Amino acid sequence: MMPARESFDPVAIAVPKARLRAATFAPDPSRSQRGVCVLLNGQTEFIEKYFEVIDELRGRGFAVVAMDWRGQGGSGRLVPGAPLKAHIHDFTEYDTDLDALMDQLVEPMLAGRRPIALAHSMGGHILLRHLNRQPGRFAAAAFSAPMLMFSTRGLPRWPVRLLSSWMTRCGHATDFVWGMGRRDPLTMDFHGQIATSDRARFQRTQDFLKSHPQLRLAGPTWGWVEAGFRSITCMNKTDYAEQISTPSLICSAGHDRICVTADTERFAGRMPGCVYVEIAGAEHEILMERDAFRARFWNAFDKFMREFI
Repeated sequence: MMPARESFDPVAIAVPKARLRAATFAPDPSRSQRGVCVLLNGQTEFIEKYFEVIDELRGRGFAVVAMDWRGQGGSGRLVPGAPLKAHIHDFTEYDTDLDALMDQLVEPMLAGRRPIALAHSMGGHILLRHLNRQPGRFAAAAFSAPMLMFSTRGLPRWPVRLLSSWMTRCGHATDFVWGMGRRDPLTMDFHGQIATSDRARFQRTQDFLKSHPQLRLAGPTWGWVEAGFRSITCMNKTDYAEQISTPSLICSAGHDRICVTADTERFAGRMPGCVYVEIAGAEHEILMERDAFRARFWNAFDKFMREFI
């Protein structure tokens, strides 16, 4: 099997007011073919960061479809003249991205079989929105530390929400959240980050970004934070989680300092047919973590998916 990094051939996805980059990867031909897995990355991420994960899925017999959300990776940026800002007007725009990916790339590959999905962080949040809107489209879904609430870094949530709303209403939606403008991934070292405890995998991403600096993002704008709060509020409404009927595996990180594990566990407990696993000690990026943490995730994934694919 040719590794993902050598077979990577990005394609364009057409959506209104945005340019999206996506890619497909064939399964390992020596394995039993199990259909299509839609791989959805998190905020600030990009397809190439997931080459290891893509090859692990291909080795399990899945074809893989991956995408960069609008505003990040190799997709078009949304703030003119400020490519390092992670920005969105509303999470319905991400819904449009996923709908376009499904319609234009995934559906032609299915051959009568429903796909599965694997989604991390913000990608998991968007996938949950999709499963609520379009039940039955996926045979099963797996989540790595999905964003059901992001950390407000020790501050109470309500003043942060009020501040994000006020900044957005006062015309500062595209301004960096305070402190994010000084956060360039190219200057970040291992001890200054809180996403993974795996030094080698962290450095692998850093080395790649140094060679492809156009793919990097620094952090969110006030508009992104406010849009995130609005979406989280919507998802916390009565019966929202209860209406997600797709069989789901939610793996949370026990030492997550980016998303709030307790909120993830509560949401998972409301979903019918959801298996919840907390990986004790893992930082937020479970799929970029040390081998012991990753093994726990893949063991749970394999056991879960055997029931459906």
